[in-house]
Amino acid sequence: MTSVPRIQLNDGHSIPQLGFGVFKVDPHETVRIVSDALEVGYRHIDTARIYGNEAGVGTALAESGIPREELFITTKLWNTDHGTQSAFDAFDASLERLGLDEVDLYLIHWPSPKGDRYVEAWKALEQIRESGRARSIGVSNFLVPHLERLLAETDVVPAVDQIELHPAHQQPATAAFAEQHGIAIEAWGPLGQGKYPLFDVPEIADAAEAHGKSPAQVVIRWHLQRGHIVFPKSNRRERMAENFDVFDFELSDAEVQAITALEREGRVGSHPADVD
Repeated sequence: MTSVPRIQLNDGHSIPQLGFGVFKVDPHETVRIVSDALEVGYRHIDTARIYGNEAGVGTALAESGIPREELFITTKLWNTDHGTQSAFDAFDASLERLGLDEVDLYLIHWPSPKGDRYVEAWKALEQIRESGRARSIGVSNFLVPHLERLLAETDVVPAVDQIELHPAHQQPATAAFAEQHGIAIEAWGPLGQGKYPLFDVPEIADAAEAHGKSPAQVVIRWHLQRGHIVFPKSNRRERMAENFDVFDFELSDAEVQAITALEREGRVGSHPADVD
């Protein structure tokens, strides 16, 4: 089986750099889809309470027979649960749905700045980590001001920040701040969610032709060489396998730089200031 590189986190743990995401995966299809991903070779699964498919992920994990120590499971705290006790209750409920005693990574899904309770939520996550039921804790969709506040008002530096990141929208300020403080970057929507013609861009299409790979494989490879943790999603097993088949080639420095130069602040998802 292909050995996926691991990224060392700031808390001493490590995370598989390539995983499988289940955003917008139909709960009724989750068991099949996650089972296919596990059979392809994925061992890092990223879900969230708001996705409504934690139970399906848990069933697929249990039915796979894969030893727990070989798996890396992430889930997330939703915006309505930022209070201390509600965060504890939400975490317990996620563990129950997943059928697990612990998760490898627990994230605050959005800062939800209008509610302004993300610092309280983070302090709850610190306690969850201390309990040993979440090995690592982090955030998602946090921008520099949110991260600065956490660092100023709490004790634990997030292990990761999961942000929208693809060639047209690389969030360089957030990525630079994260690197400065040892926070690993996870890229959601790594292929632009099909919301712009990414695969037709010459810099990507030409690299795909040069390496005998698909444009999607080139973009995933670009993420890996940039040091991002990435988890593309697909409902189709053949596409899952294609997305996983990215370890037998390497982009040149010039190709990486050309794709990086595609940055144009082209956000395709929600802005963190607008999600509450």
